[in-house]
Amino acid sequence: MTKRWLAEHKQEKYYRLAKKLDYRSRASFKLIQIDDRFGIFEEGDSVVDLGASPGGWLQVAKERVGGGKVIGVDLRPIRPIDGVITILGDITDKGTMNELLERFGGKADVVLSDMAPNVGGHYSTDHARSVHLCSYAVNVADHVLKKNGKMVVKVFMGDMFPDVKDSLDIRFRSVKVHSPDATRSTSSEVYVIAKGFRGHRPEDADDDKREIKTAEFTVKGDLE
Repeated sequence: MTKRWLAEHKQEKYYRLAKKLDYRSRASFKLIQIDDRFGIFEEGDSVVDLGASPGGWLQVAKERVGGGKVIGVDLRPIRPIDGVITILGDITDKGTMNELLERFGGKADVVLSDMAPNVGGHYSTDHARSVHLCSYAVNVADHVLKKNGKMVVKVFMGDMFPDVKDSLDIRFRSVKVHSPDATRSTSSEVYVIAKGFRGHRPEDADDDKREIKTAEFTVKGDLE
């Protein structure tokens, strides 16, 4: 059996399993596998999910935190999920950030980001845009995450990746890089799992100095 056949078979497996279990995306299994291995969620946690459409990660987060608060943010509308709050907006926009802060009040236990740029086929550009989106996710964590909170963020591997890890090492006590089994074997994406938020923003984290604008989010997975 070829590597390509094995990769396609694995993805078909998760696609069918997502349909069977009524998850909106096979990407749900990435978060399930991450939580099973690293212990991201606890009962009653408050969670922010960035780039949350179509809602597969929101479903998993809500299942795992029970009565905790779960909020999803995306440029695209998200079909309602029981017990989940959604915000329609761009997290790189201050208005969206302000709405998130009003709803959350800086009390999140977990920040999730499966955001990715609209891939254009030029790897270095796609990687740079992915890193920029990651920087916005980290900025959200700076504002809303509790001390000792956790973060899971996706990024494409490349020459800027050490900068991503360094920025998280400054903020968190534990930072690990992981590729869940549900990830395509041909994909350059990895997930950075950061735990033990130190509870303060680095001195150089100044929102007013940010001039980066990135492409809109892509949805997680391919289920409607």
